[in-house]
Amino acid sequence: MKNLLWLIAGIGAGFVVAHEINKTQRGKEFFADLDQKLREFSETVADAYKEREAELRDKIDDLARDAEDALGDLNKN
Repeated sequence: MKNLLWLIAGIGAGFVVAHEINKTQRGKEFFADLDQKLREFSETVADAYKEREAELRDKIDDLARDAEDALGDLNKN
């Protein structure tokens, strides 16, 4: 319980410090730059996820076609 209290106090203090830093011009520039970098990172992760998902769907489609072909060959015999 004591550790949870310290965690909450640390988060609160972090917000207070960030708010005070954001009041200065350099602070605003810092947070704007940080925001831009986080957006770029999240877009890169999302794009990579979508690309990998498409690759996996293609593989699944290929496997499904192969399975259908194999079943068709079995039914011919």
